[in-house]
Amino acid sequence: MNDSTHLPVLARRIVELFTPVCADRDAVLVDATVGLGGHADALLTAFPRLRLIAVDRDPDALARSRERLAGHGDRVEFAHAVYDRIPEVLAERGLSTVDALLFDLGVSSMQLDRPERGFAYARDAPLDMRMDPTTGITAAEVLNTYPPAELIRVLREYGEERFAQRITRAVVAERERAPFERSERLVKLLYDAVPAASRRTGGHPAKRTFQALRIEVNGELEVLRRALPAALDALAVGGRIVVEAYHSLEDRMVKRAFAELAKSRTPEGLPVELPGHGPQLRLLTRGAELAGADEIEHNPRASSVRLRAAERIGEAT
Repeated sequence: MNDSTHLPVLARRIVELFTPVCADRDAVLVDATVGLGGHADALLTAFPRLRLIAVDRDPDALARSRERLAGHGDRVEFAHAVYDRIPEVLAERGLSTVDALLFDLGVSSMQLDRPERGFAYARDAPLDMRMDPTTGITAAEVLNTYPPAELIRVLREYGEERFAQRITRAVVAERERAPFERSERLVKLLYDAVPAASRRTGGHPAKRTFQALRIEVNGELEVLRRALPAALDALAVGGRIVVEAYHSLEDRMVKRAFAELAKSRTPEGLPVELPGHGPQLRLLTRGAELAGADEIEHNPRASSVRLRAAERIGEAT
């Protein structure tokens, strides 16, 4: 894949949402999941005075986005970090707040397109799935060492897999014969474990299990749970946050975090808003925005996106 032709999801809409806080001024934006730099490139091009801090846990992504964004010079800074460490990334640069925050959650196109990373079930590869391959457990370790009850939980919660028990029984039997190492063996097991009727109507039988393993390996939901309040605290009054989620559990967490700060904390029945009890956020999207048919046709990854955006209107208390 040519990184320069990588299509960032809903890039035009994201530029539009950030225009009031980034256009014609010296603004600072954190791209918390820079990936191949597609969104960052669009934002830096649209806003010539923008300073962008590009964050990613994947060293390969940082290297490739650094190449793609080189033309923007010193307006871009790079940080190898998981996005729940945004306050530390800012503190290292002498910042406490920023004008804009962008999260593009989930696995990146680059990670899916690199067979050796083990994210894609369509090609045989080592069962790794770590977004940062320098640290943490692999998908193979999860399959080979987790107790059955924990495997069932992971598949049910993160993959929303109806056949979690059947799959787990098969995994436990197989790993006693020999430990899992590569994806082809797991995909074959899933074909055999998932009933034929479900295979005909429910998409590829490996999709949900691979998603669940990836989320577990990278602690994605736990990281997001920590990251959202930290990111919102780092947003200056008048600043904006945009989040793209591709999984219902992620989107639900974003929705709740935004909704909690968008409501008044003044007790019902009082005629006036109590000082310091007003809403801290104003929602900029009605529900979650979806990609249009034209974008999905040109960029299939956009088919599952759910975009939410908000503006800080009050100080954190």
